[in-house]
Amino acid sequence: MSNRWILSEYDVESPFQQPAPFLKMLKSHGLEVTHTRLIGGRRDGVELLTVNNGDFSFTTIPTRGMGIHQAKHGDLRLGWNSPVEGPVHPRFVPLAEPSGLGWLDGMDELIVRCGLESNGAPEHDSETGRLKYPLHGRIANQPTEDVVVEVSEEGELCIRGEVRETRFLCYNVAMETEIRTQPGEKGFRIRDRITNRSAQSTTAQMLYHINLGAPILGKGASVVCPAVEICPRNDCAASGIVDWSTYSEPKVGFEEQVFFMQLAADNKGDTCALLKNSEGDKGVSVHFNIKQLPYFIVWKNTAAEQDGYVTGLEPATNFPNPHSFEKEKGRVINLGPEAVYEIDLALQFHPDAASVKEVETKIANLTAGREAKLHRIPQADWCS
Repeated sequence: MSNRWILSEYDVESPFQQPAPFLKMLKSHGLEVTHTRLIGGRRDGVELLTVNNGDFSFTTIPTRGMGIHQAKHGDLRLGWNSPVEGPVHPRFVPLAEPSGLGWLDGMDELIVRCGLESNGAPEHDSETGRLKYPLHGRIANQPTEDVVVEVSEEGELCIRGEVRETRFLCYNVAMETEIRTQPGEKGFRIRDRITNRSAQSTTAQMLYHINLGAPILGKGASVVCPAVEICPRNDCAASGIVDWSTYSEPKVGFEEQVFFMQLAADNKGDTCALLKNSEGDKGVSVHFNIKQLPYFIVWKNTAAEQDGYVTGLEPATNFPNPHSFEKEKGRVINLGPEAVYEIDLALQFHPDAASVKEVETKIANLTAGREAKLHRIPQADWCS
């Protein structure tokens, strides 16, 4: 077919050569796709797919669960400067490290998925001390199978693949993902389909860790979202609850603060959240549906630039507490045999004050002036 590029069928001698009819169709719509493989260091063997739709570009990582490494609008980069300096090949990420924190060795992306079996804080067996669930799960460090790039007659480009989280006798769940954009779109859209491939029922969790740093993040930047209830994760977050939505300049030794919340939505369940800069003339918005992703987390890590000055906007199926706590509170996806759970997510860049104001107005209309219920201390049902 002239509109497809099947990466799993490339010739070993010329792995990045696109079929001529596909390349011709891309060019006719002003689109470009580049496939590269990194060499050397902890990046060695990582494969990247970079899409340029004319106004906007982004890079996804088939080697790392089809996360989004970074995006650009012109010369302005969306993402952050992680001290990890990835993207890191999963073979250098020790997920089974006894501390449960090995996931952090690879944290570098603009968007990284956390799941599927679990996400949130690491959890250890209370009797043996054995690690049961590592920080943020395994899906971000799994390879993507059957990667295909397609372009429609109208010019919409789609990258499709499947990421499988499977362990014999333990877990058998897959995520089929589609990442879409079209000419002139200042962003992209994601659809993930989580499928239980087992003959037995199971559970799943998903959190989208969307990480943004400078130049959008800076002193005076702020989060705008239609919160109806807000809760600090711990005492450190409680100390900053009054200023939860605003950001300071980088501060050496800053201790991360995390805020759990639920958002208002329209009658279809659609909602969004915005990070805007201090001038209000640039921003990034995240769009999702609370029927699919009912919880929202704001992660503030305004540490020194060298240590990772970043904030996270995180739609999720649950709060990022240990798996057993969330399961006890009913915040897991229950999947019967062959059952499917679909999630739609979009990220959009706003290049000027008018487009920032437009999304702010949309958010304001979702709450219609209602004040959010603000908890001053962690709540037992929300925080482990």
